[in-house]
Amino acid sequence: YRLLQLYSRDVGRREALLGFNVGQGTQDLGFRNAVPILFDCVPAVEVALSVKDHDGQPTTAAFVFRDKLGRVYPNPARRLAPDFFFHDQVYRADGESIHLPPGEYTATVSRGPEYVVQTVPISVRTDGVSQRAEFQLQRWIKAADRRWFSGDHHVHAAGCAHYDSPTEGVGPGDMLRHILGEDLNVGCVLSWGPCWYTQKRYFEGKTSALSRPDYLMRYDVEVSGFPSSHAGHLCLLRLTEDDYPGTTYLEDWPSWTQPVLEWGQQQGGVVGYSHSGWGLQLPDYGDGGQRVPTRQGRAADKLPDYAMPPFDGIGANEYIVTAANGACDFLSAVDTPSIWELNIWYHTLNCGLRSRISGETDFPCIYGDKVGLGRIYVKLNPDQPLEFDAWMQGVKDGRSYCGDGLSHLFDFRVNGLGVGEPNDRGQISQLNLPQPGTVKVTFDAAAYLAEKPTPQTERIRKARLDEKPYWHLERCRIGDTRKVALEVVVNGEAVARKEIVADGAVTAQSFDVPLDQSSWVAVRILPSVHTNPVFVEIAGQPIRASQASAEWCRKAVDVCWNQKQTRIRPAERPAARAAYDQAAAYYEGVIKAAK
Repeated sequence: YRLLQLYSRDVGRREALLGFNVGQGTQDLGFRNAVPILFDCVPAVEVALSVKDHDGQPTTAAFVFRDKLGRVYPNPARRLAPDFFFHDQVYRADGESIHLPPGEYTATVSRGPEYVVQTVPISVRTDGVSQRAEFQLQRWIKAADRRWFSGDHHVHAAGCAHYDSPTEGVGPGDMLRHILGEDLNVGCVLSWGPCWYTQKRYFEGKTSALSRPDYLMRYDVEVSGFPSSHAGHLCLLRLTEDDYPGTTYLEDWPSWTQPVLEWGQQQGGVVGYSHSGWGLQLPDYGDGGQRVPTRQGRAADKLPDYAMPPFDGIGANEYIVTAANGACDFLSAVDTPSIWELNIWYHTLNCGLRSRISGETDFPCIYGDKVGLGRIYVKLNPDQPLEFDAWMQGVKDGRSYCGDGLSHLFDFRVNGLGVGEPNDRGQISQLNLPQPGTVKVTFDAAAYLAEKPTPQTERIRKARLDEKPYWHLERCRIGDTRKVALEVVVNGEAVARKEIVADGAVTAQSFDVPLDQSSWVAVRILPSVHTNPVFVEIAGQPIRASQASAEWCRKAVDVCWNQKQTRIRPAERPAARAAYDQAAAYYEGVIKAAK
């Protein structure tokens, strides 16, 4: 037997022809196995939603409606934008409605990681055409009250899981609804290869007029599906022009990444690599600690890691070159395995480079669940309203931390100098000391876990680090407790550790950290949240923290070249070779100077 669930657009008595066969040639002569059936299509009930934020103000939230059998409503297969067929949830604002057949339901209500997820029962009556349901959202934290504003600079309105018919993707209004429903203060919608010519018409070189106070949306570019994609996909943000000079079609763009990054920087853009870990995978550990092929042992879990990745993917591969040449502002994290992303960044920081880290989702390609699963929090001054240019400057300066939004590291300072803030000489995030000594690291920390593990959370915690979700606070839970570990990181090594209770409380933290050489200092709860560094220069010496890291970077330049050179156009290859040589020379200089 098969049970069929039928839907009708129209109310009333409707006839349908029901037929049956088991393949070509089995149809009955004259199609006598088809029978007309008269249905009485009963109208659904309009449920008007009252959606109030924690402070009683109207807002937008994500709703998952399920009946007693666990079926999701509205039927995902029957949805059109702004509701996405690849989601369980729909987003509704205060005063909007949902249509449900009479019956008993549960509604799971959420609004991004700063909110407590609630599940409430709903009874849809049979004695009316409409009724009302009220929802009061609950926060466990509001980072914006401390002037830390969230963002996801890598979401798409077309391609991957999106609709390609009847339209090429969805419109700006649809994307803004999802940004609001996940409490993202800034959302960057990136046009890319699929539907490029349709979606790029929404690019304005400025914040969208659909934006709301404290919720900004802007269209920019991901260089993906372009000739340079083999060397790493690029996020080009805060652009004023989205067509590379001298090009008519995307196939005309450069076939390696540095010219594209430099072009973005020249117009005042903030530029970096997307989904950084792809191509930077690391071998597993065998039972005896030996390195074995990926997925044949324990996933790589140590930083820094001196194994050499293949540089054969679309992540931050050519970053090893462009960071050394000053062409890369940031590399993205949170949407690929944390160890793979952080490893190359740690090595380059140990060589004195200063590209920052940011957080992204790559919605709906790597993660189709929702926007903002990976996010960055940028601090703005008390008198600074949320404006895109100021927020994006914070991304560039590293006045930020990135993660899953389930843990937070506010106001990280070293000897009073805040991350991403200028010192008395105007140097960003740089603390100058006359001699080696001890520095004071301070910050406020907060995290939120359920009181006890559940089967669902245990699946997350026990998954390999190279399996989704790549960054998640549940991976940090210590045993069956509600505790997670804070770590202070110096030159890639954890030098101090403290356990805190992940109950949502904000606690002040302070550590005394000795430094015997110029170093970078950061804080993390791995793999859930990571700050950008404060760079400490002692006696005017640049950071040359690790000869082993410098040797790793120098070898990585050659590995990357061998992987990429054949896909760089012959006419562009001499300039690319010169850039690779320039990066190699930089790392060779660090090898000589490093300890």
